[in-house]
Amino acid sequence: MTETAQMDRKADTPALVPTPNLCDLPRRYADFATFGEALDYAAQGTRGLNFHDPRGNLARPYPFRELREDALKMAYRLIARGVKKGDRIALVAETGAEFAALFCGAVYAGAWPVPLPLPTSFGGKDNYIDQLAVQLASSDPLYFFYPPEIAAMGDAATAAHNAKGGACTGQGWDVLAAEAAVECELPQASGDDISYLQYSSGSTRFPHGVAVTHRSLLNNLRGHSLGMHIDGDDRCISWLPWYHDMGLVGCFLGVIANQISTDYLKTEDFARRPLAWLDLISRNKGHSASFSPTFGYDICARRISSQTNVAERFDLSRWRIAGNGADMIRPDVMQSFVNAFAPAGFKASAFLPSYGLAEATLAVTIMPPGEGIRIELVEEERLSGTKRDLSRPARYRAIVNCGKPVLDMAVEVRKADGSVLGDHQIGKVWCKGISVMHSYFRDPESTDACLVDGWLDTGDMGYLNAEGYLFIVGRAKDMIIINGKNHWPQDIEWAVEQLPGFHQGDIAAFSLETESGEETAAVLVHCRVSDPVERQKLKTAVAEKVRSILGHPAVVELVPPRTLPRTSSGKLSRAKAKKQYLSGEIVPFELAA
Repeated sequence: MTETAQMDRKADTPALVPTPNLCDLPRRYADFATFGEALDYAAQGTRGLNFHDPRGNLARPYPFRELREDALKMAYRLIARGVKKGDRIALVAETGAEFAALFCGAVYAGAWPVPLPLPTSFGGKDNYIDQLAVQLASSDPLYFFYPPEIAAMGDAATAAHNAKGGACTGQGWDVLAAEAAVECELPQASGDDISYLQYSSGSTRFPHGVAVTHRSLLNNLRGHSLGMHIDGDDRCISWLPWYHDMGLVGCFLGVIANQISTDYLKTEDFARRPLAWLDLISRNKGHSASFSPTFGYDICARRISSQTNVAERFDLSRWRIAGNGADMIRPDVMQSFVNAFAPAGFKASAFLPSYGLAEATLAVTIMPPGEGIRIELVEEERLSGTKRDLSRPARYRAIVNCGKPVLDMAVEVRKADGSVLGDHQIGKVWCKGISVMHSYFRDPESTDACLVDGWLDTGDMGYLNAEGYLFIVGRAKDMIIINGKNHWPQDIEWAVEQLPGFHQGDIAAFSLETESGEETAAVLVHCRVSDPVERQKLKTAVAEKVRSILGHPAVVELVPPRTLPRTSSGKLSRAKAKKQYLSGEIVPFELAA
C-alpha cells in the first residue's frame, strides 16, 4: 500500500470516541440483588469502559451494552462446555475487554470467576508458573483461561496442577471466544450465591481464596460510592491490576454496579510511563476519581524533573477524588506529590485515604471527600506499649486518619482477650458488616480463626478517635518485639529512607530469632554503590540509624537493587523477604573485613 493510500485509509477511519461521563440513565448505587442484574442495568445506558495504549491513547471504547452482549456469549459457551453453577473458572486478569467479558460471562453462567495475576508481578517465568499452580490447586477450577501470548506458561501451570491430582483444562481465551455461542437458559442467581473468589495480595505458598457473595459485593460497592459522593460527571481513571481487590472490585466491578465510565492503562504500561496516568486525568473534562497505593503517587512525583513545566503539561484541577489505600499511607510522600503538582491545579483536599481488605470485599473505612489527609502525632511509647522514658526527648510517628466506616460496617478495636478498647487505645482492628466475606474457600480452619460471631479479625493494629475515625498503625504479624518492647517495621524503614540515596521500598525490616532464642531485627537494604569502602560506610550509617530507633543493634544486610519482593499489588512483602533471606534466595553483598 502506498503512503498516499495509507493516509487516505486513515482519514476514512472514524476516530475512536470514549464512552461519555454523563448519561440519561438514572444512576443506581449498586442496589441490585446480583452482579448480573447490575450489568443488565448498566447496559441500558451509554457509559462504559475505555482501554488505552501505553501512551494513553484510546485503543478501544467498550460500552457496558457491548460488554453485556459479549459476556452473555461467553456464558453460553461455558454452559455448552458443561460448566455448572458453583464451578470455578480461573482466568488471568489482564486489563482488557477479553478478561472483562469472560469474568462477567462466568458470573452469568453461575460459575465463580477466579482472577489470577499476570507474570509481571513475579520474579521470572518459573516463579510465576509455580504461583499459578499453587492458586489453581487452592481454587480447583474446571477451566483456566489466559491470554494467548502467555499460553506456554499457562499450559505449564495447568500441567503442574494436574500432575498433583487436579482436573483442569487450560487454554488461551481466544479458543473459547472462537466457539459458537448458542443461546440457552441461564441459571437463576441469588444474593447469597458466591459471585467470585479473590486471592489477596499476600496469597503465596498458602493462598486463601476469599469467597464473596453477590450481596456482600453489592453492599460494599454501594457503600463505597455513597461514601465518595459519586455523582454527575464523575469518571474513574485506573492503572490498578484486576487481580487485586482495589483494582478488581473498586475500579472494575464497582464502576459497572454504579454506572461510571472508566479509562484504563495496563499496570505494566503505568510502570513504564507513570505520567501517562496523569495525562489521562488531565484530558477528562469532568471530575476524576482515581486511586493508587502510596508508591504510585511517589513514582509520579519522582518522574517530574526541574525542567518540566507541570502547569503546561497537566491539568489536575478537576481531580476530585485522589484515593489512597492498599498500603500504609505516607504523609511525606503525599506532600511531595502536592508540591510537585499543585502548579497543575492539584488540591491536597482531593486526597481520600481509606482502609480495606479483600476479606471485607474492599472498603472498611473511607475519609469523607474534601477532608484530605489528616494525621495525628502519636508518641513512640504508645505504639510500642512501653512507659515513657522521661530522660529522653519524646519521639512521634504521624498516623494517617483512614476515615469512617462505610455503609452497614461496624468497626471495633480490641485487646488480645477480645474486650473492646476506648478512644485512642491501640489494639486489633475488627469489623462486621454485610460485605464481610462468606469464608475462605475450602479452608474452615482459617475461616474460623478470623471470623468470630460475624466479626472479622483484620490482623491490623490501630485505634479509633472520639469521632469514630480509624487510624491504622501496622500489621500485628509484622511487629518486632525486642526485650519486651514493640517496634513497627515501618518506623525502621522510614527512618532509613531518610538517609541520602534511598527510595520508598528500598528497605525491608522484619524480626529474626538469634541462636540464643532472642528476637532481633533484620534490615535488608537495596544498595546501588559498587565501591567496597562506600558500601561499608553505607552499612555503618544504616546500622547506626536503626540502632537509634531500636536502642539495640540489628542485623543489617546490603542487597542488590530490585531484590526485595513485592506483592501483586506492589506492596513490599516483608514475610517473603524474610523467607527468601533465610533460605539463601536473597544473597547479600559481601563486605571486605
